[in-house]
Amino acid sequence: MSRRCVPVLTIAGSDSSGGAGIQADIKTISALGGYAAAAITAVTAQNTLGVTAVEAVSPTMVEAQIRAVMTDIVPRSVKIGMTGSRETIDAVTCGLSAYATVPIVLDPVMVSTSGCRLTEEDAIKSLIERLVPMATLLTPNLPEAEQLVGHRASTIAERDEAARRILDMGCGAVLIKGGHDMDGDTMEDRLYRFDARGSMVIDRFVHTRIDTSNTHGTGCTLSSAIATYLAMGEPLVEAVEKGVNYLQEALLHGVDLAIGQGHGPVNHTFNPLPMWAD
Repeated sequence: MSRRCVPVLTIAGSDSSGGAGIQADIKTISALGGYAAAAITAVTAQNTLGVTAVEAVSPTMVEAQIRAVMTDIVPRSVKIGMTGSRETIDAVTCGLSAYATVPIVLDPVMVSTSGCRLTEEDAIKSLIERLVPMATLLTPNLPEAEQLVGHRASTIAERDEAARRILDMGCGAVLIKGGHDMDGDTMEDRLYRFDARGSMVIDRFVHTRIDTSNTHGTGCTLSSAIATYLAMGEPLVEAVEKGVNYLQEALLHGVDLAIGQGHGPVNHTFNPLPMWAD
């Protein structure tokens, strides 16, 4: 008797250096025992030193890729990364609109690590209005959270207020990542959601800061890991905790790797698991 694997669809841009985007997503999903399907939104020319060119895939083709996967492989979760433009966001929304019950992890990629803008200014409004309300979980870093709400979030109080405003945009939960906090030996990711009474609940994930320059693709890796654990049936808090722990191990096992001349990738395959099936 055949066993059903655990498919996860990633919708994101391609990274020619292999450290972020679709490539990081596929490595992460596969390393955790999931089956990775992909819809590519853009092709980037980049390496560990930065992004040199970006070319969008047509919105029609983006939507066609999503529908092809959703109607046959039937993913148990979806991760959305780089969308780039308002037209692509419209295509993603249309492609997923018939599958509202599938958990969606939205990583609102706006600017690359090297500072290259990956989302057009006029697309942010569409992202907020169309994709954020579809998301089970939003995973912005601090600069992305600030851009979504339009104000600084340098203190914990400001961060909590930004999270509340993002939740009011309609997503199920928001994980504000602490990787851009520059001080201290520890980092804290904070997961926010509303309980049944409408009160905001905060879960804190504190972990040791790892001294490494190999941080390319950390956001893609984390969001894909969480999406994979959700596909495997983990509740949200547990999926986030396991995703954070996976990223920490991938960072730790990548400290002594030398890939490229700049910010290298994490070690996605430090302990690959066989494909999981039920």
